[in-house]
Formats: sequence, C-alpha cells, structure tokens
Amino acid sequence: MGQIEIKVVNAKGETLGAVSGQQEAALVYQAAYGKGDKIVVETEEKNTFFWVQLDETLGKSMVYLTGRIAYGIPFGEGKLNLSPKAFEGECHLITVRKAREFEYNCYRNLSENVNDQHGVENCFPHASANVETRGESVFAAMNAIDGVIAPESHGNWPYQSWGINRREDACWRLDFGRTVAADRIVVHLRADFPHDNWWEQGTLTFSDGSVITLNWEKGGHAQEVCFEKKEIEWLELSELKKADDPSPFPALSQLTVYGTEK
Repeated sequence: MGQIEIKVVNAKGETLGAVSGQQEAALVYQAAYGKGDKIVVETEEKNTFFWVQLDETLGKSMVYLTGRIAYGIPFGEGKLNLSPKAFEGECHLITVRKAREFEYNCYRNLSENVNDQHGVENCFPHASANVETRGESVFAAMNAIDGVIAPESHGNWPYQSWGINRREDACWRLDFGRTVAADRIVVHLRADFPHDNWWEQGTLTFSDGSVITLNWEKGGHAQEVCFEKKEIEWLELSELKKADDPSPFPALSQLTVYGTEK
C-alpha cells in the first residue's frame, strides 16, 4: 500500500496543515490562503496515476505523477484564468487517490489536467509554449488542457485561452511524461469574432518524428482529426497560418488528445 501525503506550507516552508493516508488522502484545510502558500503532494509510489484535486472548484484530473508536486496558490492576475471561486474562503478540500487500473487502461482523454501550472514538475500532462501573450495567466499554455471550452470570447475565466502575442513562430507543446498511444486530436479554436482571427492551418510534430498538417475552418466548434496510432511522449503544435482577416489575434481554446496507454 503506497502512502500519500498532502501538506499546505507557507513561504517559509512551515507546515500549516497536513494529512496522510494509504492509497488515498483528503485534507480539509480550514484557513484562508496567504501569498506564498503552496500545496505539496508526495506519493510513495512514483510513475503511476493518481486522481488529484487541489481545489474543489477546479475539480479533479487523473494525472501521471513522477515525483513531488509543489503547487503555488495563485493570487491576483495569476488566477484570472481560474474560476473566481477557486482557492477562496476559509475551507478547502484537497484530495489525492491512486487511480485504479481500469480507470487508466482504457480509451480516454490523455491531455486534460486541471492542476497544470507553470513550474510544477512531475505532474503530467503538462503544457508549455515559447510565447504567452504578455505573460498573462488568461493566455497561458495550460489553458488549452484545462477542460474548459468556452471559445466565444477572450480574457478572464471561462474564456481563457493560449494566446501568441502575434508571434509568427508560436509553438505549443504537450508533454505526457511517459509513452502513450494516441490516434485522435480535437481542436477548439478561439472564436471571439470580430476581435479574433483564426488559423487555417497548423502542423503537429510528434516525438516519434512524424508530422501531420491540420486544416481548420472558421469557428469555435470541435474540429477533429484521426490518424494511425502513434506511440509518443510529446507533441508540438506550430507553423500556424492565419486566415486572411484584419484581426491579428488567433488563439487556441482547447486541444484534446485521445488514445490509450502504450
């Protein structure tokens, strides 16, 4: 039986609350968060799957943990991409449970992680990019895997997206932390017209060296592509070509990858 420990620590590293359990643990933290506070999760078992909920408002995701998580509590601009209820108040429920084999050994969404954050290591899937508009949370790479699909506007939650700050060489990356077998991708482009432009084409490069060209039409609806199963550790979206439209602002609302474990 693998032990799980959940802690809330402050900026000095002092423990404000903690709980541990076998295979699952739930910490009810009854205090308001302060700046510099972090949620720390440590699991005895590594390189396996856990259901993690760092805030009851965000919900939970099944993630692949390779080590310790240290999630910084966001404040101010840093949490505008999250529900305004997230991390608020004086009662918080943090839960971690080891996933059962039937929960991950099936055809499923491989890309969603509501707990993704800049600087969080050992928790996959994880999104990153070579640009995020003005460094603002509402345009962060992580927004494209948070499971929230509301492409008809832009800005604060629930309209967060990955924004490219007009970069012609914008590149978005998704790391899985292990080898998966993927065969389907669904893209939701942001569609806040006429503010937005949209991409007519993009290139997916996979860790196995293969490349796929994606062609899209205008709109925020699901645009799906299926392909022969690929065993991959990561993928990158790049070579994004804007439509012939006056707006300089295309963006990505969500990219979902489907498949199985290798």
